[in-house]
Amino acid sequence: MKLGAFSISLSVKDINASKLFYENLGFSVFAGDLAKNYLIMKNGNTLIGLFQGMFEDNLLTFNPGWDENANKLESFNDIREIQQHLKAKGANLTTEVAENSNGPANFLIQDPDGNMILLDQHV
Repeated sequence: MKLGAFSISLSVKDINASKLFYENLGFSVFAGDLAKNYLIMKNGNTLIGLFQGMFEDNLLTFNPGWDENANKLESFNDIREIQQHLKAKGANLTTEVAENSNGPANFLIQDPDGNMILLDQHV
């Protein structure tokens, strides 16, 4: 199963303080919009999303169809295919994608320890 780019999406209290902290660790702004309270920070191939006021807990995030530079992959598993695979394995999804849809979509699933995983396809 090709899940695409991986990042951790952090729910932060003060996006400016978090931005400075991660810049001090060698990250730089890669994408996002500070005015909209979200940034994607990058250090090499490592991605961290900073999100203020958008969700309660931290998320593991996969982006089917993208590499770590937000370039479209030639070959990837569509999010609906991933969802169908997980459901066939008995997974309980927190949210689902309409199976008859196409293009960008996302869904959430929770691992056995309660960690939320966001699959977020942009292509």
